[in-house]
Amino acid sequence: MIGLIDTEDGAEAEWTFPAEPDSVHAARHAVRDTLRTWKVLPAVRDVAVLLVSELVTNSLRYASGPIGVRLALRAGTSAGTSATTSAGISAGISAATSTARERPALLVEVSDPLPDPPTERPAGPDDEGGRGIQLVACSAKRWGTRRGKTGKTVWFELPLPG
Repeated sequence: MIGLIDTEDGAEAEWTFPAEPDSVHAARHAVRDTLRTWKVLPAVRDVAVLLVSELVTNSLRYASGPIGVRLALRAGTSAGTSATTSAGISAGISAATSTARERPALLVEVSDPLPDPPTERPAGPDDEGGRGIQLVACSAKRWGTRRGKTGKTVWFELPLPG
């Protein structure tokens, strides 16, 4: 673990995993254990673990290099984050113009060195892959991608009660 930080408006945790098959298992456990420590409800915790597992698997499948996972527990955030297009790709524009506070949320980010954003693709009933991004799109309050200096980050947000 790189760090576990308690902040004024929540907490953050961050890990870097090698591009190896065991990293999916390690990421699931790290996220599950951290969210349990933060007392996140089991239903939200389970969805977060499932989606992290899907995104880390995608990173392993398509990228070579380290995989970053970051969690940020927010007590409430200001409106005005990046909008997400219908394809789920961050458009880099303001999603809201009001200054209203949003509900508490869990922000999850998975980063890898491949700059290409993921694409949603239809998966047939017998296909073994192709559902990860669909799961993220259907389960998350918001999601998107952003390019970094050496790759991309896929992020999603899950609402928390409160």
